[in-house]
Amino acid sequence: MDENNLLHFTSQAMQLVLYLSMPAILAATITGLIIGLFQALTSIQEQTLPHGFKLVAIIFALAATIRWMGPELYSYASIIFDQIPQVRR
Repeated sequence: MDENNLLHFTSQAMQLVLYLSMPAILAATITGLIIGLFQALTSIQEQTLPHGFKLVAIIFALAATIRWMGPELYSYASIIFDQIPQVRR
């Protein structure tokens, strides 16, 4: 395996991490924005309030996208494991 292949697989891994983490990040961001706006409008000063809602939103986002995430991660892992014998060459 040469440097080009290694850079290619590393680049693919970084892109996969970005794609797979995006639903959870978006859910937490949107939930935090909505709860923060609600807190500002009602003058609620509780700092721990958004964390519970963000956790629930992330769980729902992951549950909704797991059927897409699983095969993507599995196919990438399969490609990487198929390349292991070529590392010694």
